[in-house]
Amino acid sequence: MKSRHHLPLTLSKIIKLNLNKNNSEIQISPEQKLLNILIPQLIDPQARDLAKQIRWFELKNLSSKGTDRFPIAIAGKGPPLLLLHGFDSSFLEFRRIFPLLINHHKVIIPDLFGFGFCPRPPFANHGPEALLNHLQEVLESLSLVSNIGVIGASMGGAIAMELARRNPRKINRLLLLSPAGLTGKPMPVPHILDKIGVWFLSRPEVRKALCRQAFADPKSSVGPPEEQIASLHLQVPGWGRSLAAFARSGGIANYGLPLPPQPLNVIWGDKDRILTQKQRDNAISILNTNTKQLDDCGHLPHLEKPEFIAEYWLRIK
Repeated sequence: MKSRHHLPLTLSKIIKLNLNKNNSEIQISPEQKLLNILIPQLIDPQARDLAKQIRWFELKNLSSKGTDRFPIAIAGKGPPLLLLHGFDSSFLEFRRIFPLLINHHKVIIPDLFGFGFCPRPPFANHGPEALLNHLQEVLESLSLVSNIGVIGASMGGAIAMELARRNPRKINRLLLLSPAGLTGKPMPVPHILDKIGVWFLSRPEVRKALCRQAFADPKSSVGPPEEQIASLHLQVPGWGRSLAAFARSGGIANYGLPLPPQPLNVIWGDKDRILTQKQRDNAISILNTNTKQLDDCGHLPHLEKPEFIAEYWLRIK
């Protein structure tokens, strides 16, 4: 039998990182420790199931330190399908659609660099380019070279557009869900104001209000499980520092053009209270592609209408 040192590099790293805890080689990162503690506390059973699919990969952390262990949820068989979450969110955003896709795809959900349960290297660049470079590292480390589908939600939709432009031979089609950041211009937040913004977003009452605003009917759709998941990743060391750095970078904007060459579909919720009507109209005007509006749906079609989104994705292939 071959030793693990003869296995492909990424598999060898996974095995090393998942050795028995009694093995002296293991050094679990703060982010791993935190997620291990939080998984049993998750109220939503689908969130617990998805969190158990997390693997930790040694990837470039885009800082002077070199590498860190980054979380990626992976399960299923079939053509690879990359799911990209939105701003100040995590892989758990896809908890309801994940089980509907794994019988048809190898589903891959990374936390975007600087978000979710990723490590936050203190000297890293947390701007848009860092997010894209990290995703390139994910594609290369997982040996994803062709036939990759991508579903991007909110800010993840804009990131998906640029990733597709950079990988025309690897990525074969896109579905954007309430995409944000396709138009407009970057708006860097000045120093001091970035920290005020982070403080504001850390307030429990603000987190709850934003969570409710993301759904079309919060009275029936938002409860303790949704509120818990919306704020869970704030416990990751460096959350405020990385969010402030992202704000200073200007964030994601004007990622809609030029259109990528791959087939592209877009779905909006008719009761989206996160994006303004002007933002949606401006995005639709440049997309020149198949767009669909869902009735009684807010900013999160993959959480509010997961069965429809999964069926739609599988039908358009």
